[in-house]
Amino acid sequence: MKGLRIGYIRVSTVEQNTQRQLADVPLDKVFEEKISGASKQRPALTSLIDYAREGDEVLVHSLDRLGRNLGELREIVETLNAKGVILNCVKESLVFHPNINNPINMLFFQILGALAEFERERILERQAEGIAIAKKKGVYKGRKPSLTPDQVALLHQRLESGDYKTKRALAKEFGISAPTLYRYLS
Repeated sequence: MKGLRIGYIRVSTVEQNTQRQLADVPLDKVFEEKISGASKQRPALTSLIDYAREGDEVLVHSLDRLGRNLGELREIVETLNAKGVILNCVKESLVFHPNINNPINMLFFQILGALAEFERERILERQAEGIAIAKKKGVYKGRKPSLTPDQVALLHQRLESGDYKTKRALAKEFGISAPTLYRYLS
């Protein structure tokens, strides 16, 4: 049964360009997103996994576009293969077929997955070093507050008056996460 050729394209930031990924590969459908590979919430990837059917082939430019965590990468491959979907990592020439165990592919997969995870850790390490240096110089001011002082006052007013259904709904209304809401409360 010949299925669809489905592409998954991901870059980490909105400033990055996706055009080089799978540029010359004919695809029937493409799922694209601009979000960190370390993020657990990747809507386009989730949609792709839900969409793919037995006989389809998912193509990705390289393994690190799928994620930066070896365990998560393994889970994605297993999930797709369990659905009867082929996964093709074009740059590395790694193809994972359902019900076909290829020890060489798995070795390369584990090495490349470990390298992707290592690179993510190095990025975080360099970021932390840069922040520490900026703090020493007095240049680093931290992240901009999520709410203005007026919004914080309104938030406290709403909480005191009981004019909300749930704190989670109130956080959503103000465009902040529940943990951020609780930080403003403390």
